[in-house]
Amino acid sequence: MEKLRVRVRPTRKRGLWAKTLLFLTVMGPGIITANVNNDATGITAYSIAGATFGYRMLWPLFLSILAAVLIQEIAARMGVVTGKGLSDLIRENFGVEIALLAIVALVVANAFTTVAEFAGVAASLEIFGVSKYISVPLAAGMVWFLVIRGSYRMIERIFLGGVILYGSYVLSGFLVRPPWGEVLSQAITPSFELTAPFVGIFIAQVGTTVTPWMQFYLQSSVADKGIAAEAYPYERLDVFLGAFATLLSAFFIIVTAAATLHVRGIPIATAQDAALALEPLAGSYAEALFAIGLLNASILGAAILPLSTAYAACEAFGWERGLNRSFREAPVFLGLYSALILMGAVVALWPGIPLVQVMFIPNVVNGILLPLILIFMLRLVGDRRIMGEHRNGPVFNAVGWFTGALLILLSILYLFVNLFPTMGALR
Repeated sequence: MEKLRVRVRPTRKRGLWAKTLLFLTVMGPGIITANVNNDATGITAYSIAGATFGYRMLWPLFLSILAAVLIQEIAARMGVVTGKGLSDLIRENFGVEIALLAIVALVVANAFTTVAEFAGVAASLEIFGVSKYISVPLAAGMVWFLVIRGSYRMIERIFLGGVILYGSYVLSGFLVRPPWGEVLSQAITPSFELTAPFVGIFIAQVGTTVTPWMQFYLQSSVADKGIAAEAYPYERLDVFLGAFATLLSAFFIIVTAAATLHVRGIPIATAQDAALALEPLAGSYAEALFAIGLLNASILGAAILPLSTAYAACEAFGWERGLNRSFREAPVFLGLYSALILMGAVVALWPGIPLVQVMFIPNVVNGILLPLILIFMLRLVGDRRIMGEHRNGPVFNAVGWFTGALLILLSILYLFVNLFPTMGALR
């Protein structure tokens, strides 16, 4: 497969301008992956967290971002060093059967999440009076045409442009005028309560920040871009900046919901509920900014989720893939992407579809899949045969396994809380 190549000239010293240009060339996979994770389901999770428990849900956000940085750095490093996607490495090192199991679970989870993304498109534009029977087909056609007809560089630039719109959440956070002293105090003061609602929302917040599809997409996009090993420090910076941007938007989503909904005891079930509730409390500008952020996140998610699925499936079985390929060159890759877009849009338009249940299914599947993927990643990145001098050292390996074990425990708890929501063991 022909790839884009990002090389570094073998000069001993580079000036600031040269380093900046090189970073701008490398930049993209880390920032896009991290921010797209704040999709319709992520915004819903953060909104509910802020509306239900106020600023107390800010400190877990920092923990989840740190975990995401660690895992995404590993994915990016493996993509740079091996030039292969995660599915490729799983198939080569653990067998076709294991790869098939992981891919089937990923396809199921991402298919339902794609439905949720188009539901987010419908919900956001209905706030502005646009029917979902207009908005969803238009959004589906736009993201399909963008990926099918565009080049890798063009698509990446458009996605990076969409990331800027996440700033609407920062603006809405300032518009609601929260008590910043209380916000900062609770953001750095850990609190916890052993109740089903708190544990469930706590785990959901972590779970929406570290998901299986992110690792597949990030490593595939890094490999597809062809970033050379000597350019990796710039890709690592890309990952760090993406995590910071994600933290910023998620932080202000929670702050906005806490400052308006929590203080008045207004419950919500979706991000659309949060946006609609903002107008009487903080004005039409805050509502509009929140809705624009939801629309942007849903469109990016609707484009990236099917893309990550197509990458993973084709890598697992050695089929041709890549954004620079035609239908003749990569029929399965582009066909699967098209099918997921079509399915997501059609199901989201189905009258009376229970969207809460639709959004529940990928959470369960991701909760089952994440521990398996993390174990694979940590074993692969510690293998000298695969990673050479770029493998995890003893300290980083210990930190990685500790973080992986913690995320696995949280995934199990998340599954328990979702599958047995009425049990009183945590009351």
